[in-house]
Amino acid sequence: MSATAAEMIRTTNPATGEVLESYEQHDPGAIDEMFGRAHGQAQRWRETPFAERAKRMRGAALTLRDQKSKLASLATREMGKPIAEAEAEVEKCAWACDWFAENGERLLRAEEIPSGATRSYVAFRPLGVLLAIMPWNFPYWQAFRAAAPAMMAGNVVVLKHASNVTGCALAIEEVFRTSGFPAGAFTTLVIGSKAMEPVVLDERIAAVTLTGSEAAGSSVGALAGRAIKKTVLELGGSDYFIVLADADLERAAEIGVRSRFQNTGQSCIAAKRFIIEESVYDRYLALFVEKTRALKVGDPMQRETRIGPMARFDLRDQLAEQVRDTVAAGAKLLLGGDAIPGRGAYFQPTVVGDVRLGMRMADEETFGPAAAMFRANDAEHAITIANASRYGLGGNLWTSDISRAEEYAARLDSGNCFINGMTASDPRLPFGGVKKSGIGRELSEFGIREFVNIQTVWIGPDTGANAAAVPSE
Repeated sequence: MSATAAEMIRTTNPATGEVLESYEQHDPGAIDEMFGRAHGQAQRWRETPFAERAKRMRGAALTLRDQKSKLASLATREMGKPIAEAEAEVEKCAWACDWFAENGERLLRAEEIPSGATRSYVAFRPLGVLLAIMPWNFPYWQAFRAAAPAMMAGNVVVLKHASNVTGCALAIEEVFRTSGFPAGAFTTLVIGSKAMEPVVLDERIAAVTLTGSEAAGSSVGALAGRAIKKTVLELGGSDYFIVLADADLERAAEIGVRSRFQNTGQSCIAAKRFIIEESVYDRYLALFVEKTRALKVGDPMQRETRIGPMARFDLRDQLAEQVRDTVAAGAKLLLGGDAIPGRGAYFQPTVVGDVRLGMRMADEETFGPAAAMFRANDAEHAITIANASRYGLGGNLWTSDISRAEEYAARLDSGNCFINGMTASDPRLPFGGVKKSGIGRELSEFGIREFVNIQTVWIGPDTGANAAAVPSE
């Protein structure tokens, strides 16, 4: 297979600008062969007993832990994640593999439901080939949190990863291969985003899961809808971080800084909009700025580094524009605010105060190391500001009054609400959002049941006990 320079996919180290690798894209013939192999394997994998699936998935967890250092270094080189965070990401993937290996059969056990039949129950059958379209910011976790439950449910997975982490994508395929999964159970597709339409529409693809931008979700969701295919979309987020007057300000500032600047601020569930009750606004802001100023910016391969480069130069430039326009609209620049000169895609850890609705950092997702601080008159005003976003992925609420916090959580438009703690995904809990943050759920019982055929099985003869009360469809 030959490829012109324009058809090559190149990965680049965002800390140095150095080109790492060049990859030839799969041509239509290779894609057809890949899909044929995956579709054939889907027919066999669905018949594989849960115990055997679990054995292979535990093997994937072992492989991840054995290769943690190598995999983490690859992610750091390709997208700039600080090395300690990259290692933690690999470990989290292993945890997910272990958890779904342990719990997959239980979560998908048939459920008996009494009816007018001699016996009736609901069974959970695999759909077939799942296309997983994943982003670069958590190059391993995003893929494994989709693949582990789907494969334990008896599906097979084709991964189309972000081009700038192609090395990570191929490494994930190798993890599954090394762990004993059969050929075609997990496959990496190397193509650009512009070539995705025929892939999504291919009849051998049974369903699609995508984590990415609002625009990407809208485009892929429309294609899947045209083909009548199930989708789960985990899209952008502009998570609120509400701090009420009775909160532990020191702890809220510590967790707030960690949440905003994890992965150099490039996380869909990072805290982005800090909404502070007026009476403690100045004190909280002082703590937040102090802790932000202490973050070490530098080489992401150094263990003490907390802020590495952003993944791409264009993303850094976009963030700089958002900050600049927000300040021009009347907000106050308290720290940072611009790119760091040099070869890498570095941006100063930034704090912007007195942000108001209508400003870019209020209305748009800020995907990078910049925090927007809002003043709230009281708790009611804080909830109003929090809900004044087209996104609804997650958020934080800080207060010493837990019963009041739970009442407020019921009024916050988000897929998750973490009270007095940092937002994080967990294999045991459902993950996903509302509004423009997506549809469907990943992880937990709810996630593993997204990509199954929920099949009613009714066994006669009908005893007649409930027949009169239940009309036919």
